[in-house]
Amino acid sequence: MNTLSTPETAAVLDRLFAAADREEADPAPWPLDIPIAEASARQRADALAGEYMPISRSAGRLLYTLVRHGRPGTIVEFGTSYGISTIHLAAAVADNGAGHVWTTELSQVKVEAARANLERAGLAGHVTVLAGDALETLAGIEGPIGLLLLDGWKDLCLPVLRLLEDRLAPGALVAADDSSFASMAEYLAYVRDPGNGYVTVEFPVEDGMEISCRA
Repeated sequence: MNTLSTPETAAVLDRLFAAADREEADPAPWPLDIPIAEASARQRADALAGEYMPISRSAGRLLYTLVRHGRPGTIVEFGTSYGISTIHLAAAVADNGAGHVWTTELSQVKVEAARANLERAGLAGHVTVLAGDALETLAGIEGPIGLLLLDGWKDLCLPVLRLLEDRLAPGALVAADDSSFASMAEYLAYVRDPGNGYVTVEFPVEDGMEISCRA
């Protein structure tokens, strides 16, 4: 069984990917007077509330496959956006018959949209969407965490990993999207240093995905 192929889930994903493709072909200008690099996480979330910023289709299938194989009981996602990656994780949980996805998003617009998309896909019961700052909303997540997806603001990926690190199960996978971005340099230096306890590899999906195993 593959829930990604059911009519309800496939229709939601097709709609979201199509909207993201249109957005990429005609991107909106940055709306604030300050450079995006100088904006706070809250300012970025509010300014880009209408932007999808999705994982690629191949990255989504990769995440689905990793969850089906590893069967993690607790999955944590940093950066829900409109729920494309969350749907892939939740579909795998549904097909495994066990597990739960905890995801967090700073934009209230996106929180509401993601919840609606998960409901339309028939997967809402497998996901808890937490609204707010990830460094606060994820602080209370109980381990062991079997898979962690980092797909929020790139400068916060390392702080979120460090927040959750002591709750990662032995052998847990950490997937960080957009690993080719310059803003991921500090994160990559951390997980690629053997002294920090990871075995890691960059996977060649669109924009790159670093997959690290907690050794």
